[in-house]
Amino acid sequence: MNMNMPVANAPTPSGGGPKPFYQVWISALTKPNEATYSEIASTPNAKPTTAYLWVFIGFLVEFVLSGLVSGSRYSGMLGQYGGSGLGSGIVGTLITAICGGPILAVIATLFFAIGTAIIQWIAKMFGGQGTYNQLVYVFAAIATPFALIAGVLSLFAAIPYVGLCFSIILFVAALYVLVLNIIAVKGVNQFGWGQAAGSVLIPLVVILLVCGCLAGITALALGSAISNVFNSINQSLAP
Repeated sequence: MNMNMPVANAPTPSGGGPKPFYQVWISALTKPNEATYSEIASTPNAKPTTAYLWVFIGFLVEFVLSGLVSGSRYSGMLGQYGGSGLGSGIVGTLITAICGGPILAVIATLFFAIGTAIIQWIAKMFGGQGTYNQLVYVFAAIATPFALIAGVLSLFAAIPYVGLCFSIILFVAALYVLVLNIIAVKGVNQFGWGQAAGSVLIPLVVILLVCGCLAGITALALGSAISNVFNSINQSLAP
């Protein structure tokens, strides 16, 4: 038997040279199947540095636009309650969005890299054949255009009444991206749906459980502290 034979269904290099980044993003969002993600993972450009750059740019645009929306809301509230003028509010909003956006984008990119590494580690435990470099590149091709779209939609989400519709659209889009991630893990690692779903959902469930436990512990601690404060007040008021 020839030991150099390629593994069946494993990602193979695609012909025709690397595609422009926007074509990769469009394919990742509009062609959700294993063959698409297998082809993207096998391109010569499938490198972590490219993925990190994409994700950073996507998160940067999203956070800057979201910051502008949040800042405008805050400025409006200040104006209603006799706060600072509109001009100073706009300046403060711009400074916060421009200065805070890059910091948040760096943090989000770091969590993206760590989260992808955890998912690929679990996929390897399930017998996956892919690599971190392949998966992080495919994930970036999905996450970056979604971040850009989310940033633009956040502008419309600030519109009273109508904004609720765009918020629902963003939630549905986030679920769609979750499904795409599962398909991407399956396409890159070449295993079953159960392994792919487990690789993506297990870390998510663990994070939700940890956050829930932390929230519960914090609520108990605050409740105890508030109770002690009221007891102290009652004792001090007692004759």
